[in-house]
This record gives sequence, C-alpha cells and structure tokens, in this order.
Amino acid sequence: METWRGIDATPEGWPASVVAIGVFDGVHRGHAALVRTAVKAAAEREARCVVVTFDPHPTAVVAPHAMPTQLTGIERRIELLGALGVDAVCVLPFTKELSQLSPDYFVRHVLVGGLHAKAVVVGENWRFGHKAAGDVKKLAELGEEFEFEVLPQTLTSDEEAFSSTRVRGLIAEGDVAGAAVLLGRDYGIEGTVVHGAGRGGTALGFPTANIEWTPGAAIPADGVYAGWFHHDAHRHAAAISVGTNPTFEGTARTVEAHLLDFDGDLYGEHVRLDFTARLRGQITFTGIEPLIEQIETDVADTRRALDLG
Repeated sequence: METWRGIDATPEGWPASVVAIGVFDGVHRGHAALVRTAVKAAAEREARCVVVTFDPHPTAVVAPHAMPTQLTGIERRIELLGALGVDAVCVLPFTKELSQLSPDYFVRHVLVGGLHAKAVVVGENWRFGHKAAGDVKKLAELGEEFEFEVLPQTLTSDEEAFSSTRVRGLIAEGDVAGAAVLLGRDYGIEGTVVHGAGRGGTALGFPTANIEWTPGAAIPADGVYAGWFHHDAHRHAAAISVGTNPTFEGTARTVEAHLLDFDGDLYGEHVRLDFTARLRGQITFTGIEPLIEQIETDVADTRRALDLG
C-alpha cells in the first residue's frame, strides 16, 4: 500500500481511481463497510482504490472549542485502512486554506485533477467545501460534470448505526466491550512508557508501565480493565488501571499497565494498550494491604477475562 501527504504529492502518472473520503476516526465497522465498497468498486472498474482522510481532524481547525477526543492517531488510522485492502491512503493536511475551498474547486483539484476519480464513495451525510456547502447531492452534480459516479453509503447495519461519536460515548463510560462491538476490535490508545511514582514494583509488588498517552486521545473512564499491551511485535496480557490513585491522594490522571508474566525494561518505548473488558471502577482503599489484595483479584480477573486459564 502506498501513502502520501497532500494531493500534490500524488505519485506521477497515478491511474484512474475509486476514492473513499472521510475523516474515518476510529475506522469503525461502518467506515470499514464503506471502504470495502470502494475496494470492490475499484476492482470492478479495473481502477486503484484510494482512501482520502484528513489530519488534523477538521474540527480542530474550524471549531477548536468543539474538538472531540480522538479514537485513532493518523498512523494507526492508516494501518487500519490498509488492512481493508486499499491500494493507497492520501492524507490531506486540514488547514484553514483547505477549509475555505469551494466544493467545485475541491472536486476539480483533488478528486479529478489529482486522483482521476472514476467513482467516489462517501457516507450519505458527508459534507465538504467552505462552510460545509457541499453535500452528496452537490457531489453527484459535479460527478455528472466530471464523469465520475457517486456511491453514497449508509453507516448502519440491520442491528445498529455506527458513528465515532457513539464509540467515544461508550469509551467515556468505560464500556470498552460495547465500543469493541462498534469498532470490530478492541479499543486502544498509544503512548510512550515513562517513569511513574515507582510504587508498583516496590511497595505493592506489581510493577506497572506508566503510559504517557497521545494528547487528545479518548481515555476510558476511571477503573481497572483487562487488556493487551503491544510493543514492537510483542503482545502481553495486562491489568490496566486508569485513574488518579486516590489511595495515595493522587490528583493527576494516569494510565498504568501491569504486564502478566513479564519482566523487562520498557522505558521510552512506543506502545499500544488495547482495552478488552472493564473489571471494576476506581476504589479508594484504607491502606496498602487491602489494595494489594484487590490487585491480586484484578490479576486473576484479568486472566479470566482474557481466557488465559
């Protein structure tokens, strides 16, 4: 799969394409169905399948006060889109200048001039151009003028509607299992392992990797979760704590992962934490001994939740 940033970086001689456009934050099951439609349409037309996405999130530019938490960083988004079988991902830097382009100019310069679109696949409520002046009807009119088809998609299944907003809401509630149903996979955050207070491995006997997460990421509600810790090509089962460590009168919100059956130095590594199941909410303990007993229970519950025996 090829990737490039900015329409002017499109490889020279790029052939006719079927283009799927959207922010695709989270790449949930609705997004995946839309992209697969584009992959199928490209094969039928003997064309390449290109996904166009935006970075940063358009809201960060046009309404920063309303910026939602993010479900995927751009690199993870590209990885997930690539896994759906597309030929390329074109990342458009979303700037004030881009936001002010007319729908006509966007179609002429990006879809036709840059990507030679034969068909364009979008969500049925997709808007584009300055002040969101363009909609699917406008895109279809421009498609007639520039000779490409428009294939609008409904981001629903027979059972439910899919949206990044719904996924964010479930994560904020701590319902990571519900979020996984909409995403089609466990929800994960990325970050770097940093030094914490050091209590886990000394006072408590359960060392943890403290994660400095990517700014703006959607973090699950405070509590303890079973999940998976990814670094390099390795995966480890983990009991994950999200919260302020109220037993130690903490105030800063932290994410810490105790890796089961692992002993090693992870400081400075870029990692991903996938949340599989919520085990409990945050609790303030009266001392270290009851906290240790609860952590032992959490580790056992993590093994059960991850079906580790």
